[in-house]
Amino acid sequence: MPFTTNEKFLSKEWFIVYSYLLAGSIIFAVSDILFVVPYRLAPGGIYGIATVLNTLFDWKISYSTFSMEIPLVILGTIILGPRFGVKTIVSIVTILVTVWIMETYISPGYPKVIFDPMLNTIVAGVFYGLSIGFIFKSRATSGGSDIVAMILAKYTRISLGKLVMIVDGAIVLFTLVQPTETGHIGWEYAIYSLIIIFIEGKIIDMVVSGASYHKTVLIISDHFQSIAEKINNDLKRGATIFNGTGAYTGESKKMVYAVMSRRELEILKKHIREIDPKAFVNVTEANEIIGQGFKSLNESLE
Repeated sequence: MPFTTNEKFLSKEWFIVYSYLLAGSIIFAVSDILFVVPYRLAPGGIYGIATVLNTLFDWKISYSTFSMEIPLVILGTIILGPRFGVKTIVSIVTILVTVWIMETYISPGYPKVIFDPMLNTIVAGVFYGLSIGFIFKSRATSGGSDIVAMILAKYTRISLGKLVMIVDGAIVLFTLVQPTETGHIGWEYAIYSLIIIFIEGKIIDMVVSGASYHKTVLIISDHFQSIAEKINNDLKRGATIFNGTGAYTGESKKMVYAVMSRRELEILKKHIREIDPKAFVNVTEANEIIGQGFKSLNESLE
C-alpha cells in the first residue's frame, strides 16, 4: 500500500494536493494542543502516546513526538522500503513545527479552551477527522501508528485496517496509567478518546468520499419495467435490470438497480407502492458514486 504519488511540480493538481496536506497537518496540530492534550486524551497515534508522556513526566509534546516519529520513519523505510514519499515527510514536519509553535508561544501549559468535557470531545473528533481526511485526500499519511501497523502487516496475516485499530486501541488503553485528579484510574480518558476515534472516522469518510446524500436501490418486482421507466423518464437516472432466481421457489426474477438522491428515492417508493406493494426494495448508503450523472473520476481524485 504505497503512499508515493507523482504530481507535476507547480501544476494545478500539485497545488490542490499540497493545500490539502498543509491544511490537514496544521489543523491536526492545532486541535491536538487545544482540545486533546488539555484533557489528557489519547485517541491513537504517536501524539496519543506523547500526551500520556506529557501527563506523567511533563515532556513537551513536540519533543516526545520527534523522538518517536523520526526513528519510526527510518525503521519503516528500512523494513518496508521508500513507500512514504515526500508528502508524508512534509506532513510529519509540518505537524511537529506547528505543535512546537502552539505549545511554546500560543498555548503554553495547555490550558483548556472548552470547559465541558463532552463538548470538547466532540469538537476534537470533528477537527481530527477534518485534518486526517485532508491528509488522506492528498494521498499521504501522517506517519505514526500507520507505520507501526504497516510493519506489523508485513510479518502477520492480519489486515492493515485491523492492525491500525489494534495499535490505536492499545494507545487508548495507555491512558489508563494516567491518574485522575481524585487519584483513580482514568477510565474517562479512555472513553472520551474512543468517542473521538468514532467521530473522527465518520468525518474522515465524509471528507474523503463526500457526505452520503445518495442511496443505492435494489428492487425485485414483477413490474420491473414500469419501475425502470419511472427511474429513467421521471427521475432522469440510469437503471440496470438483472436476471435473478429465487432460491426457495426457483422462479426467475428481474431486479432493478439504481442510484439516486434521497428525494428521488421517496418519489420512487411512492410509485412502487402504487403498482406493486409487495415488491422487495433494498436501500443502502452510497458512500461514493463515480460516473455519468454524478462525480467524475478526475473530481474524485482532487
